[in-house]
Amino acid sequence: MASRRRAGDSLKTDKKKKRKNKTRCEEAAELCSLVEDEQVKKSAQEAWSQRTCHRHGDLELDCHPFPHCIIKNFLASESFVESLQRELMDLNFHEKSNDLYKFKQSDDLKKRTEPHISGLRAALFGRFRSWLGEVLQVELEPIVDISCAKYEYTDVLLCHDDELEGRRVAFILYLVPPWQSSDGGTLDLYTTDSNFQPQSIVKSLVPSLNTLILFEVSPVSFHQVSEVLTQDKCRLSLSGWFHGPPLGRPPRHREPAVLRSPHLPRDETLLLEWVNPAYMDLSYQEQIQQEFEDSSEIQLKDFLKEEKFREVKEALRLTQIEWAKRGPPNKRCYEVASLGTLPQCVSACWELLSSEAFFLLLSNFTGLRLHYLCPADDDDAEEEESEDVRNAEATGSLTESPSANGSGEKELSTPVHCGELRRWSHGGYTLLHDAEAARAEYALDLVLPFCGADWQSEFGGFTCYVANEEDEEAACRLPPIRTFFHPFSANGRPAGYDGVSGCDPAGGSVKPPNNITKF
Repeated sequence: MASRRRAGDSLKTDKKKKRKNKTRCEEAAELCSLVEDEQVKKSAQEAWSQRTCHRHGDLELDCHPFPHCIIKNFLASESFVESLQRELMDLNFHEKSNDLYKFKQSDDLKKRTEPHISGLRAALFGRFRSWLGEVLQVELEPIVDISCAKYEYTDVLLCHDDELEGRRVAFILYLVPPWQSSDGGTLDLYTTDSNFQPQSIVKSLVPSLNTLILFEVSPVSFHQVSEVLTQDKCRLSLSGWFHGPPLGRPPRHREPAVLRSPHLPRDETLLLEWVNPAYMDLSYQEQIQQEFEDSSEIQLKDFLKEEKFREVKEALRLTQIEWAKRGPPNKRCYEVASLGTLPQCVSACWELLSSEAFFLLLSNFTGLRLHYLCPADDDDAEEEESEDVRNAEATGSLTESPSANGSGEKELSTPVHCGELRRWSHGGYTLLHDAEAARAEYALDLVLPFCGADWQSEFGGFTCYVANEEDEEAACRLPPIRTFFHPFSANGRPAGYDGVSGCDPAGGSVKPPNNITKF
């Protein structure tokens, strides 16, 4: 009599069947013949090690501005490419958006079982990884990062170097429809200066179907995906990294500290000349301060008198103002005005924002001790008073130096400020970056935009505030149609450190934003 099969045996048999089915359904990915050619491999190895250019058929190796390789017709079968595209388009994609990028990305593809995805993965992880390791003369690890990305209209990935522990070579396999440079979405490569900071784009690679691009991840591998400008195409690609011994990295460059200036000795007559009278009312200032204490940001509509706002707005369009581009592009991209070339009314507005009277007004709006005349809170307990002192120190209204009488008590100091007159246009941005976060301190951020009331959200130009240790979502996202005041955090990523989104993705003209002051 036949014995009954144990449940565990049945489960093992089912697993074996599944493995066999999985193996059977995997479509083998045949790579281009160049990868199998020993002479091509030897030539590529020599060119890579000597940092020279090399071309052989569909393979091009270039070392300017950093080593990268282009292999056209990477997959030998057109039908395989078409099937791979279909499988990838059926994946679930997640919106990825922060100050650095905006696009859609799949989950990691390491465990996907679709026949063409798994077939390509096996080829990349196996024989192509071995070929690449021999070309680089480096032992690459067997596991490779790989995911799928979709870039559509206005999507972008700004300047960065890809450096992360273990990454040695980055790769992108394009699976796009016919594509032109006018469609955007190019892979732009940057030169670097003596401080290993990116300078300018010297090469732009237009996506092309079934083309693989590789580049060495290093301190100088700065690149970006330019904004996608076409509304009816999808920039589909597979991308990831081969891992291995990282290249040595020099100490990270630290930019010089921003120059700070004391306030200008101007009295309240300057405020009366420029500021909307409603904001001079003490009871209204108390309401504003309460709002600031509740939300840590305030928006003041029609902050400047209408005639003053119009005068400055018109003057900002004059050709006499000299504008210079501010970088480096891995941190910022916008234009800043030379203060010595400003028209008289714009200089007067700048003087207002730098004046002692304005600092006192800010103190009344926010409750922060930005001026020595700002009263301390005498009603709290001694412990709370100590906390007030700590907060005041962070705004720069106190100093640690001993007093003149030698008592060792803290003295009130002159507040300081720094700022720029910025002009934003299509493609402008600022980025969060670790060097600034490490030096973060308490401060008050002010943005006074000048643009028309017809500014629309699709023009971009938002100022985004990201909470400490957060990557994706902005803690506060502010449109460029008000004047904002916002406090900085004292450690980690500043809660008030702004990353300004790219302006006007549609490519139209961009005006500096409107008469509402933001703290």
